[in-house]
Amino acid sequence: MEGRGFTFNPNSYNNFLSGTNTSSTSGIIFDSCSSSSINMMSSNTCASPIMNSKIWSKLPETLVDRVIAFLPPPAFFDARSVCKRWSNLLISNSFIEMYLSISSSARQRHTWFLFFKHKKLKSYIHGNNYKQREIEDNSSSREGYLFDPNEMKWYKISFGSVIPSGFSPCSSSGGLICWVSDVAGIKNLILCNPLLVKIYHSILMMNTITTRTPRLFPSVGLNVTNSSLDVVVAGDDLISQFNVKNVSSEIYHVYSSGGGGGYSLWGGTTSALPEKCSLQPGGKMVFVDGKFYCMSYSPLNVSGYDVGLNEWFEIEAPMRRHLRSPNLVECRGRLVLIAAVEKSKLKVPKSLRMWVLQRSSSTTCTNNQHKKWLEAEKMPQNLYKQFSEAGGDGDEGFDCVGNGNFIIITLPGSDNMLLFDFYQKAWQWIPPCPYSGGDGGLRGFAYEPQLFTPILAWVPPHESGI
Repeated sequence: MEGRGFTFNPNSYNNFLSGTNTSSTSGIIFDSCSSSSINMMSSNTCASPIMNSKIWSKLPETLVDRVIAFLPPPAFFDARSVCKRWSNLLISNSFIEMYLSISSSARQRHTWFLFFKHKKLKSYIHGNNYKQREIEDNSSSREGYLFDPNEMKWYKISFGSVIPSGFSPCSSSGGLICWVSDVAGIKNLILCNPLLVKIYHSILMMNTITTRTPRLFPSVGLNVTNSSLDVVVAGDDLISQFNVKNVSSEIYHVYSSGGGGGYSLWGGTTSALPEKCSLQPGGKMVFVDGKFYCMSYSPLNVSGYDVGLNEWFEIEAPMRRHLRSPNLVECRGRLVLIAAVEKSKLKVPKSLRMWVLQRSSSTTCTNNQHKKWLEAEKMPQNLYKQFSEAGGDGDEGFDCVGNGNFIIITLPGSDNMLLFDFYQKAWQWIPPCPYSGGDGGLRGFAYEPQLFTPILAWVPPHESGI
């Protein structure tokens, strides 16, 4: 079938449906842990006698395009390899308009997780062989491991040369991954959509998001919707070469002006952090109900930033004198605090608990007295024993990430991961990632694959290197 300068190849199409790549692609490479990278489709579909090349070759291109729009996310990686037309189709205006016209309810929502090998921060502070270790760390951090909690399957995404060396993943939202430069000083941020192999360097002046204040390992928060984009860079201010303090934050905001099109932005707005705020170097931020949240230590509190009011506030953590390795995650639109509890003097068994921040009935949401925590879950004691033996009771603690109904707990230096279904109230161990090399140390981010983020239509991409 020919049309619009494209010759349909039935073999290529059947290869696509069976998960076989017919050509190599530059940039991102996708692979799955099973023999078929499109194994999310039913096996009956691929084996059906209806899949006849003579029939499929007569299918109108407009109908083929619509079928592609309904495919699960991994299929888009393979679609780029079928032919030049399909590769260009995914970023064409007509296909994007059709993709966006399909209601979200018609397309299955995919609440997945994207993991990267976690870098050790000290590698960028000490030692004379800095450049060599930087290359080793970046080669691994630019390879991602996608996990589907519904199917309990792993996929591999290799970003190749798309991400420049010297950058680490720090946040995610709206199908985008945010990367921050590793070198101490002025920070550069990159927004990347793995599905499109598009690098959006810069929102400010169409170049890069660049901080005004030199920083070491700041906490970075990202929130992306169809009509707005918010980036918060907070803490680890480099006061001098030998002095680092948590003093300030910088906020960048882009929003669609609507009407005839275009966008507006304000960036680099500085807001002072709460007094005695002590953010974790390179810590995560969680966005819930118009606010960014992150953990603050010494004393242990939850620090929050209200985007609308442009101000920070603090919330006292529950049982804060007995918490170890506290983590914040977003789950089902709520802020959840996860931590191990140790009350040795009271002879209470160690445990892992979860608290949900209750929504305030008052309009003054930044007042501490209106923020209440409700304990929502306690890990069964027999499971906590297994968790401790696997390393969860070690000095390095554990890391958590949430998305949709699911929360995943990872252990430093271990392949062991726990999955908690907040809706079913069920715990289970996750199969080890077959691509990480068995050395553990994975850092996870919530990831909901999206082919297109409308707000970026107002921000022209800059595809040259930094």
